[in-house]
Amino acid sequence: MNILVTGGAGFIGSNFIRYWLKNNSTDKIFNLDKLTYAGNLDNLLKVSKLPNYKFIKGNICNFEEISKVVKANNIEVIVHFAAESHVDRSITGPADFINTNINGTFNILETIRNNPHIRLHHISTDEVFGSLSQTDAKFDENTRYSPRSPYSASKASSDHLVRAYIDTYGIKATISNCSNNYGPFCYPEKLIPLAITRALSNELIPVYGSGEQIRDWIHVEDHCRGIELILKKGQIGQTYLLGGNGERTNIWVIKTVLKLLDKPESLIKFVGDRKGHDFRYAINYSKAENELGFKPQKTIEQWLEETVNWYKNNQQWWEPLKKNADIIADKYLQN
Repeated sequence: MNILVTGGAGFIGSNFIRYWLKNNSTDKIFNLDKLTYAGNLDNLLKVSKLPNYKFIKGNICNFEEISKVVKANNIEVIVHFAAESHVDRSITGPADFINTNINGTFNILETIRNNPHIRLHHISTDEVFGSLSQTDAKFDENTRYSPRSPYSASKASSDHLVRAYIDTYGIKATISNCSNNYGPFCYPEKLIPLAITRALSNELIPVYGSGEQIRDWIHVEDHCRGIELILKKGQIGQTYLLGGNGERTNIWVIKTVLKLLDKPESLIKFVGDRKGHDFRYAINYSKAENELGFKPQKTIEQWLEETVNWYKNNQQWWEPLKKNADIIADKYLQN
């Protein structure tokens, strides 16, 4: 197959490209990425010379660019990762999120409407469902949407657009909503790599509120495996939730990171809570498990130790990115 991956230089997209080429070596991957601050071609050095991989610098907000790439490379499948994804950035600057996540997805859909042979898989997030209490049932495919940040609202909008195009125009598409990803090449503004890189640098780690917010963490390799299963076995028009069986509090995650690095808990600094901060996310992935055979391959404890070790051994990758990633963290530490 000729597969177009949008946002393939980002964290999840680059992991997916490496995973796919390793496990599907006869397919061709075309990586379309604008290379914003979180897009990094160093994520793809191991595959950059392969004959069945090609990078194309481009912007999903430009309809003509997407159409040209699709036609020139006989694209059969689009896996749509490209998105602005950091909640804090969406609060201080929502315009980029509206433009990329909604208008960019619209351009992808219009391209497919003009090329109806193309299969789309749209990557979304559990944040579209809003916040759970301690006792609420986990999110599933029937959970009502209730986004609470500009980021999650923009992703909810893109999900609705995909479903509208499935029903109205009959495009061949699937959607997945996943929980919080972690693993190699995650930009160090996100919670786990932020904690790891700041701990390795013996710097304070800001923790929102009491740190008792709960996330259902999924390792990026498990996520990529889930996407592969959806593309190969999933039913067109369906949505699948992918979780990591890793429901933990933020403070547990940070304390575990510090323990793995043999760093003191005195590096933790509690700060004011984020605006509109969701309390709990948790995913019921039984549909993906029953229909596709999806399940996490390792426990969160095992994956987290591997992740910590990766950052310890790849300082040359994250050190140039750390200054930019620290801006928001330092802002909260100063307030």
